[in-house]
Amino acid sequence: MSVCALVFCQSLGFDAREATIDTVHYDLVNGLATCRGVVSSFLSRIEKFNTRVNAIITLNPSALATADELDDQLAVGNATGLLFCIPVLLKDNFDTADMNTTGGSRGLAGSQPTIDAPVVTALRRAGAIVLGKSNLHELALEGLSVSSLGGQTVNPYDFTRTAGGSSGGS
Repeated sequence: MSVCALVFCQSLGFDAREATIDTVHYDLVNGLATCRGVVSSFLSRIEKFNTRVNAIITLNPSALATADELDDQLAVGNATGLLFCIPVLLKDNFDTADMNTTGGSRGLAGSQPTIDAPVVTALRRAGAIVLGKSNLHELALEGLSVSSLGGQTVNPYDFTRTAGGSSGGS
């Protein structure tokens, strides 16, 4: 384990609030962050706010393990891929082999695809870490971001407003 992982990164923490691909990569390459720290920061934000905004339907239970694998690659100088260690959330109508795909519908709760959708495969090959699935209007049929599984997604800046659109959880 690197010194960054043991001392520096844990004491400062990675700030996910205004992170970009470039800032994540800069912090990783310069030892200011680890993949685990980046992913943990995003997961902490989700845990802090999701009970109020209902943006996320499910989290990927393998996200931190994937981050650890990428940290191992980074430690040996093998940080490849344009999206190396970039956390992404998928709208819950993209199939993933490691998480249910429900379209926000209780009727599809427990629906487990056997393979990733092509776009998910491409994201993972580029080094992205799938954090989870975002809420959407049920089956992406309307524009209010209300689903029987995830409830109403609200605007994180004004809880009296809807996030709007079929991708409101994004």
